[in-house]
Amino acid sequence: MHDGVAAYVLGVLDEEEHEAFERHLDACERCQAELVELAELPDRLDDLRNVPSASGDDPPMSMSR
Repeated sequence: MHDGVAAYVLGVLDEEEHEAFERHLDACERCQAELVELAELPDRLDDLRNVPSASGDDPPMSMSR
């Protein structure tokens, strides 16, 4: 997997990186396919963030960042 695909999907690229990745994406079928696979990732992460824990406790520190 190209690191840029995940960063692009998660919206963590700065403007210059974003534009450069979009240019790359125009010509790279592999990254286009990976983008389709990861397109729902941000929504799924948001869903997980909103699921209450079974014990009612706060999530572990590593999960709350």
